[in-house]
Amino acid sequence: MHEILIDWKSRLLAIASADNQDDGAHDINHLNRVWQVAGTLLAEYPKADAMVVQAACYLHDLVNLPKNHPDRSQASRLAARLACGRLAKAGFPPDKLDGVTHAIEAHSFSASIAPATIEAMIVQDADRLDALGAVGLARLYYTAGRMGSALAHPTDPLAAHRVLDDRAFALDHIELKLAKLPASMQTAAGRKLGEARLDWLRAFRDTFVAEWR
Repeated sequence: MHEILIDWKSRLLAIASADNQDDGAHDINHLNRVWQVAGTLLAEYPKADAMVVQAACYLHDLVNLPKNHPDRSQASRLAARLACGRLAKAGFPPDKLDGVTHAIEAHSFSASIAPATIEAMIVQDADRLDALGAVGLARLYYTAGRMGSALAHPTDPLAAHRVLDDRAFALDHIELKLAKLPASMQTAAGRKLGEARLDWLRAFRDTFVAEWR
């Protein structure tokens, strides 16, 4: 199986690179990190299909719409459909295509699709973990810059007297969305790592606010 995964990794990278998406938060480095974390989670579930997980990790962002796009919630379904077609042409085992399709559809926070297989659970956790911690913070501000968001609210950065709005203020994204991710993790290992990374993000937030004020 290890040799098969190595062989397919290069093919999956080629498929993922075909569209040359200009998004540093969802580039090849992101895909490699998601697969790396998924490999750690796979160790807890030896019966999970590693080929399905690997394919979904590398192809889950084939269709990547901006955070503020009106069709954002449909992106994972579109990506799954595109991935399935390209995998079939590449000779991917037909009996594994449904598993890859579901894992890609269910990975998205915006799509609100519950993962029904262990493979989908692992992919969802691995992708969400990349939104937490130091790398997650870098991705947060990179994406906020592309959207034209401010760093933080000028006088109320912790939203003590206003509604959180992460489209207007990047710092709001930590509590509005990222703080919910650890509890949403499907695996015990993913939840533990997610909680540790969230603690790091909140420590950053506190330091940021102290300097901001």
